[in-house]
This record gives sequence, C-alpha cells and structure tokens, in this order.
Amino acid sequence: MQKKKRSPWAWIPSLYLAEGLPYVAVNTISVILFKRLGVSNADIALYTSWLYLPWIIKFFWSPFIDLLKTKRWWIVSMQLLIGAGFAGIAFAIPVPFFFQATLAFFWLLAFSSATHDIAADGFYMLALDTNSQAKFVGIRSTFYRIATIFGQGVLIILAGALEDATGLEPLNLKIEASPQYSQSSFYIPKVDVSHTEGELHFVTAQETLQIATNNVDKDSLQAFLDSIDALNYANGFYSNDKSSKDKDKKEGWWTVAVSKPLGSWIKNNFGEERVTHDSEHAGNVGVLAVWLSKSPEEGKTVVLNTSMSKGDKSISLAMGERLTFDESNWNKPAYMVFRLDPKLAEYSAAEYRGLSGNIPFSWSVVFFILAGLFIAFGFYHKVFLPKPESDLPATHVTARSILKDFALTFVSFFKKPGVGRAVFFMLAYRFSEAQALKLVNPFLLDSRDVGGLGLTTGQVGVAYGTVGIIALTIGGIIGGYAASKGGLKKWLWPMSLSMLLLTVVFVFLSYTQTDNLFVINLCIFIEQFGYGFGFTAYMLYLMYFADGEHKTSHYAICTGLMAFGMMIPGMFAGWLQEQLGYNHFFIWVMICVVVPVIAISLLKIDPEYGKAKKATGD
Repeated sequence: MQKKKRSPWAWIPSLYLAEGLPYVAVNTISVILFKRLGVSNADIALYTSWLYLPWIIKFFWSPFIDLLKTKRWWIVSMQLLIGAGFAGIAFAIPVPFFFQATLAFFWLLAFSSATHDIAADGFYMLALDTNSQAKFVGIRSTFYRIATIFGQGVLIILAGALEDATGLEPLNLKIEASPQYSQSSFYIPKVDVSHTEGELHFVTAQETLQIATNNVDKDSLQAFLDSIDALNYANGFYSNDKSSKDKDKKEGWWTVAVSKPLGSWIKNNFGEERVTHDSEHAGNVGVLAVWLSKSPEEGKTVVLNTSMSKGDKSISLAMGERLTFDESNWNKPAYMVFRLDPKLAEYSAAEYRGLSGNIPFSWSVVFFILAGLFIAFGFYHKVFLPKPESDLPATHVTARSILKDFALTFVSFFKKPGVGRAVFFMLAYRFSEAQALKLVNPFLLDSRDVGGLGLTTGQVGVAYGTVGIIALTIGGIIGGYAASKGGLKKWLWPMSLSMLLLTVVFVFLSYTQTDNLFVINLCIFIEQFGYGFGFTAYMLYLMYFADGEHKTSHYAICTGLMAFGMMIPGMFAGWLQEQLGYNHFFIWVMICVVVPVIAISLLKIDPEYGKAKKATGD
C-alpha cells in the first residue's frame, strides 16, 4: 500500500530499456559479434534466425505467467536471469568452441527475454489506469527505441574502440600493379624469420608489393592458390575461416543432394561475377609473407584482419583476410595473396590495413557491461516497481482450466473473418526485409573485394546503430501521426511502398561500393526513415485484427506470426547471399517485395480505423 503512489517515471523508462536491450542483443548484436569472430554468413543467418523462435511461441506459456507468481516477480527474476545469460556469453566468447557455447546462452537470453516481455506488458496494464496507459505509451515506446540505439549504437561503438585500443600496431600495406614490373608468376617469397626485441608487432619483408599485370593460366593459378591455402592451414593460421580443412569433411545428404547442386545452379545462372576473365586466363597474383616479431604470451592468440582501406578495387585480397597467430606459429610466414583483375593493363595501386585488436576480449567486456546492467535492473525494480493490488497469482484457477481457456482463445482467433488473408499478410509483409536484415551488418563489415563496404565495427555502430535508429524513430513518429489523421486504409499503400527504400538503398550501395561515409550514412538514414514510416502500417494492422474479445491474447498470436515471418526467410538468406554476391542478393530482395504487395492487395480494412482513438478498456 505504501508504494501505490510511486510515479510511473520511476520505473517505466528503466522497464522498457530492460525489455529492448535483450531483443537487440539476441537478434542484432549477435550477428555483428559472430561476423567479427569469423563465422560465415550462411551460419550466421541460419543459426541466429532460429533465435526468433521464443518470440514466435511465447503465447504458449503466457497463460502460466498469470497462474504462477506475480508479474512483478517474473520481471525481477527474468532480469537477473538475463544478466546471468549475458555473463555466460562474456565467459564463452574466448573459448575454442565459442560458437556453440554463445549460441546456447543466446537461447537462454531469448526465452528469458520473451518471458520478460509478457510480464512487463501485463504489469504495465495492471499498474496504470487506462488514462495513464495512454499518457505513457509514447514514453514506453521511446525508451524501447533508446534501448535499441544503446545496443546497436553505443555498445557496437564501444566494441570497436576496444578492438582498436587492444591490438598491435596496424600493418599498412601498399599493392602496386604495372605492366612494367617483371616477376616470376606463382612465386612464394622465401623469408628469414627471427626473434626481434621490443614491442610485439607484425613483420613483413616488404611494405609495398609489386605485381605485373600479365594474365596467367587459370588452372595453374588454382593449383597455386590451393598450395598457399594448404601451407597456411598446415601452419595453423586458419581458425574459424573456411580453408582447405573443409575439404576433408564428409558432406551430409542435404549438402550433396540439395544445397550444393542448387547453390551451384543459382551461382552459375544468377551469381555476381566479381572477377571477369576468359575461360583460360585469370589476373596475376602476388604473395606477401607476414609474421610476428616474437612469440606472444603463452595461451594468447593474435588475429590479423586485413581489408582494403583505399585504392583500386581491381586489386583484391584473394587469400589471408583473417590469419591467426600464437606461440606455435609466430615464427612461420603466413601468406596473403593479392589478385589483379585480368582487365587491368596500366599502373594502379591500393592500400590495405591489417588490424589485430583483441576481438574476443573487446566483446567480452561489452557483454560483461550488459550483465552488470541487468543485475542492477533486477535490484532496482525489486525496490521501485509498484505493487498493484491486482497483481496477484491465481488462486482459484488450475493449470487445466488455463489450458482450456487458452485453447478456446486460440480457436477463436482462427475463426475471425478474413483470417486467411490476415495470416498471409502477417507472414508475408516482412518477407523481403527479413532476408536483407540478416545481411546488412555483414555487408557493411565485409571488405570491398568481396562486395562489402569495409567499414570498421565503430563505423557500423555510428552508421546503422545511431544514425539509422534516429531515422527509424522519426519515420515511426511521422507514420503514427499520418495514420491518426487519415486512418490505416488511406496510408496502407504509401507506408508499405516506402519499405522499398530498404532494398533500393542497398542495391545502390552494393553497386557503387562507395567509401564516402557521408553518402553511406545518408543512405542508411533514408532507408531507416522509410522503414520506420512503413512499419507503422504493419503494427496498426496487427492491432486492427486483434481488436475485440481476447484482444491481448490475439495480439500475442499476431506478434508470434510476425516473428515466424521473420525467422524463415532469414534462415536461408546467408546461404543465398553466398551464391549470388551482395549486389545480386539485394536485387533479389527487391524483387521479393512483390510478395508483400500481393498480401496487401488482398486485405479488407475499415476506412474509419485509426482516424480517432477511442477510450476503451482492455
């Protein structure tokens, strides 16, 4: 009773920060984390897409949140459990089997966060009267978006800053190509590796690599590249990258019968050709050896990530983008192979930069910060959450009656008029976006020679996590204002078509591969503004269809279908991108917009819905 008058300002902002952060961590930060740790795009898209599942099926256990304990208890308990999950990820990142270990903790986070969402949204309605609910709904949404900015922006920038601060001195390389250079094709440099006093640093025999522009036999080149790949693998320079060790793995039935032949057909017919050459000849290559000045500390690993910083994209890094050094191979040369476009016939140059920040340490620090934050959230809300009289565990309801009531509610949802069109719309509206979303951050991070933009982790944090989220928020606010004036039916098509900006912008960026940060940030601002504006229509339709008896439960089913519509397309997106290349992949995503367009055309909507808000109870 004594805490009944507590101001909503004391708990609503922190509660919805706590609701937004785990979702961002599971579905967005995880993608960037795995990309920085060297996991392939296909594995990232496949396994992180499964993490949507708890939000899809959360309505199955939502009745038990009412039956067991109070929502206040569930909130505090889940926040402490989420804190433990973040700590588990932080501890698991440095271990050799980090991918499996961190995925297990991300699953714990996903289920804990979905349960927290159920309890927090229910508590919001119990702790506030209908007038206060309307008053603070904007505050609730704002702090959820602030959590998104903090997760995708501040934390990513922090990880990038730690990566830069914890590494060795950057390795700067200049690659020059000219028809006047003379060199032996397929030459592996012989180097004298010895211990050097002073600070640990990378050593190379030459900071400028000169490559002749003559073309070489394609089959001989492939045999040469295979031999370099085998040397790097034999000396332990490959960690989680694909290398020659993959050739020794036995392929499963799915790979042999479906994935491999289908992927080859897609790649041959629709894939992007980044290096154009005739059937017999390819561009020349140059090999550069790099090693450490002395042995790193026992048990310490130094990972060198190299990408183009500026120059001609006709000079690409064909092998050695990610090399791992430790006390067993520091005094052995690791080989980078730079390859010329066969059409290059005059002088040209490019500069590459190798960074060796302690990526596992940097990301462990980020997740330790999240762990501490959620432990603080748990204890804070233990004290400052109000204790509404209606927030009581059920006393006269059994698990059997809850299950029976849930079954009736579920059946009533599928008896609603137009449910077939509605379900198709909920599943299809984000069909193109779900594919693009999984590859946006890898595209920004990947080097230019493989079709990406080659941004640093910190630049991605600013471009996508800060500028983008601000644009998303502005677009959402304008979308909500427009819908309140004209109604959902009037604005459905303009809002939906604005989602095309998502694909058009990334088709442009993948085609030009601009290194102008202003242009990149401007494009992301436009794309995210269009997305925020267009997504308003989707959320309004979910509320429109859920309206009526069992509104809360039906809305939970709608959001579950939304999450399912995100999960399935995202699962195959990474594999498809690897077959098509980034540019053709984003063109494919733009073509896929036809699916939501068909779904929208089938909808029947009350023209008056959304024009004026009605003060009704739940």
